[in-house]
Amino acid sequence: MIRLALWVLGGLILGGIIHIVTVLGLPRYADNDAYTRIGTFAIDGRLTTLPRVTPDVKPLPMLDPAMAHAVCRFSLSNGPVRIRAEMPDVYWSIALFNRAGISTYSLSDRGVEQKTIDVLIANADQIAAIRENPPDDFENIVVIDWATNDGFAILRALAQSQGTEKVINDAFGKATCATFQLPG
Repeated sequence: MIRLALWVLGGLILGGIIHIVTVLGLPRYADNDAYTRIGTFAIDGRLTTLPRVTPDVKPLPMLDPAMAHAVCRFSLSNGPVRIRAEMPDVYWSIALFNRAGISTYSLSDRGVEQKTIDVLIANADQIAAIRENPPDDFENIVVIDWATNDGFAILRALAQSQGTEKVINDAFGKATCATFQLPG
């Protein structure tokens, strides 16, 4: 009887371990990750304004319907990426996500004392090259040390009215998300 109980207990423990490994490992091997899904409607190196979230339209999961959204998918294989936007006087935030869709960095208008979003995403080697010969406006740029090669940024702004939404969409239209040329 004790032998049977030990076999059952061992089977339950082994089944639990297999279940946990499968559930936690599946996102790593899934083909349809967040980065790939965004690639279906966003071009790398360009800021793409997303349609307004409604009960029928949800361009990405878990977006706030009170906000206007734009997304920039990027890869550091061609060099660092610089995101710049002159935002109106409304609440805004920018969040950076890794390929799996996990938020790794976030910044809002409350964290910086300027309306301009100016973010440089680069790996350690690229940052070292930039620091050797920095651009003139380097002290105004938020430099983010990005550990992986791929990712995406979501820019959000509070759209309180239709007039505000138009101003925000105009700012999104003028914003840039492009490869930053390394010096030298």
